[in-house]
Amino acid sequence: MTQDSSSSSLAHQASPTDSVGLYEGLLNTRAIRRYTNDPIPDQALRDILFAATRAPSGSNRQPFRFVVLTNSERAKRAKKLIGDTAIEFWAKKKANDQYDKGSGADPDSPKSRMARTMQHYVDNFYRVPALILPCMVRYREPSPMEGASMYPAVQNLLLGARALGYGGVITGFHGSVEAEIKELLSIPDDVFISCTVTLGKPEGQHGSVRRRPMEELVFGDSWGEAPGWAIDPPGTRFTSAGPPKSVPVV
Repeated sequence: MTQDSSSSSLAHQASPTDSVGLYEGLLNTRAIRRYTNDPIPDQALRDILFAATRAPSGSNRQPFRFVVLTNSERAKRAKKLIGDTAIEFWAKKKANDQYDKGSGADPDSPKSRMARTMQHYVDNFYRVPALILPCMVRYREPSPMEGASMYPAVQNLLLGARALGYGGVITGFHGSVEAEIKELLSIPDDVFISCTVTLGKPEGQHGSVRRRPMEELVFGDSWGEAPGWAIDPPGTRFTSAGPPKSVPVV
């Protein structure tokens, strides 16, 4: 394998010291769907992907592989291919979930803001600074548990990006064009594309992460009953988004 001058110089560049503490990063790494047009420097990509490759995996097999697409002609084709299907997917979901009805009719509602963010995201998918395809080299029959050796690496990638001032989001938009993507990028048939991740420098203001209260999400000895210590720290902000508290029996 040959190295260009840029790659050679990176071999002598140490990993950075970030200014985001680990716990702060865990609490405030959110889905970022709006990016500036700034490209991600090679060293930042190196450091972000290095963090991804440090993730744990079953028996330390390290089945994860990452296809990183930035600005080549082939990368542009892949971005457009996935971006076109993303636009179609979002149009159907927006209609089915009635994003422009109810509270969605209020332009200042969280539902309406989410719809605008998603529309901007899919419309500009072809322009994302970096599109990453986390892939899994399967070594046994597909299993619901195999993601345990894949998705920790994806989370490491997002945390690494957050530490260096970048942001990203996981999607599954590649699903309907996976065969075409594999052919375009020469990905073997037995390799599983686990998701897509877009990365870039965040554009605009992005608030802190909001989730449901811990008591709705953390249980003790009995399902649905929170232990006494499952109390959110002072100042926590919540969201009402997500599934209902109880699922009706059909």
